Amino acid sequence: MDRQNTTRENYQTFMWFRQAAERGNAYAQFNLGLIYKKDRDYEHAFTWLRQAAQQGLAFAQNHLGSMYYHGRGVARNDAEAARWFRHAAEQGDASAQQNLGLMYRKGKGVEQDHAQALAWFYRAAEQGSASAQTLLAECYLAGQGAPVSYEQAMNWFRKAALQSDAVAQLNLGLMYKRGQGVEASDEQALCWFRQSAAQGNPMAQRHVGVAYADGAGVRADPLRAVAWLQRAAEQGDKDAQFNLGVMLANGQGAEQDEHRALQWYARAAEQGHVLAQYNLGSMYANGRGTARDEYRALEWYRRAAEQGAANAQFNLGVIYASGQGVPRDDGQAAHWYRTAAEQGDASAQNNLGVMYANGQGVPQDDAMAVYWYTQAAEQGHALAQYNLGGMYNSGRGVARDAVRSYMWMLLAADAGDETANANKAIVARRLTPAEIGSALDQSRQWLIAHAGLGKGGRGAP
Repeated sequence: MDRQNTTRENYQTFMWFRQAAERGNAYAQFNLGLIYKKDRDYEHAFTWLRQAAQQGLAFAQNHLGSMYYHGRGVARNDAEAARWFRHAAEQGDASAQQNLGLMYRKGKGVEQDHAQALAWFYRAAEQGSASAQTLLAECYLAGQGAPVSYEQAMNWFRKAALQSDAVAQLNLGLMYKRGQGVEASDEQALCWFRQSAAQGNPMAQRHVGVAYADGAGVRADPLRAVAWLQRAAEQGDKDAQFNLGVMLANGQGAEQDEHRALQWYARAAEQGHVLAQYNLGSMYANGRGTARDEYRALEWYRRAAEQGAANAQFNLGVIYASGQGVPRDDGQAAHWYRTAAEQGDASAQNNLGVMYANGQGVPQDDAMAVYWYTQAAEQGHALAQYNLGGMYNSGRGVARDAVRSYMWMLLAADAGDETANANKAIVARRLTPAEIGSALDQSRQWLIAHAGLGKGGRGAP
């Protein structure tokens, strides 16, 4: 091997290792393999590490397993990787024990076995390996290989955190934030988040930013919130990118800048962040931070909708029902309204009821219209309450009931629906004073039973 750009001392060291390695010294073979590995000459690295490993040197066996695992200097082979990790692990090499545990956890080269993974993590953790302690704590936290134990998780995370393991510090913060095995404490959570964030952990940086934004464990400080969120966002943390977009869009901690907000939403959306996809769609739909673009709005709403976002599904229904940037398609509108309605979106339930009442995109079916109006009305959706009142008034899809009709009209009017407020008097003229009293009593009972529901809702297309 020709070696360039090296000091005379390093070259002499290389030659000493080379001579000793050729005479069969396992330690020299190992060190020579590491030199080649550092130089990314993986074929020579593999050759010398294998010779040292075959002589039983645990360090070399662990490195050889890594070469097989990553396919460096040799074809990738998980079974061979696990075999060499095991040889080293059984000699007590902590790094190999951790690696073998990971193979069992992932089911690579061996049959997946969380109990075996935990056992190997434990052996490495007992030797003081901070990363193994973190992995062991994760097993106890998730109940993998052993019953869930917040006490054990906290114990091992703390040991690793005190060794400055950033992932352990992050997880300790999360346990304090959630009150898992300890009394919930935003102050303690922030303490550990800060330590992890100082080491550059993007998730921890995001949590510090959120703490400053929300005033959780510290006085609210939007400027610091933006600074920490930007650090995490620039490292690719999609939740931080989304949160930063929200703050910039609202002018929190920085001058309002919808164009920058859109850019951060876009970066998060490209990573699959569903709320960012929805917000990005809304920005394009309304021309905020960019020129109005119905096609891009549709694209991002669709991506969010396909991930299950009910608000995006509803908006897609509106777009297809009204033909905004696409040919009008009642079938597609009904499809997306139904998808959102089945998740409990009240506005979608109301609009699906309208589609059934009018036979748009679905067979005309008054009973189904009543069903969906009822689902939305029971959530306090004013327009659905008005529509349901109309169905009871005309006896469509349900037995005609003027008292019930007036009750829903009263509730819709109370929730702010102007049409209901204007029409309730028409219904009342056909009722006796006793019937009006009954409707008023029923509406009061409904309001008591549904205290806390918001009023109104998105309207029909």
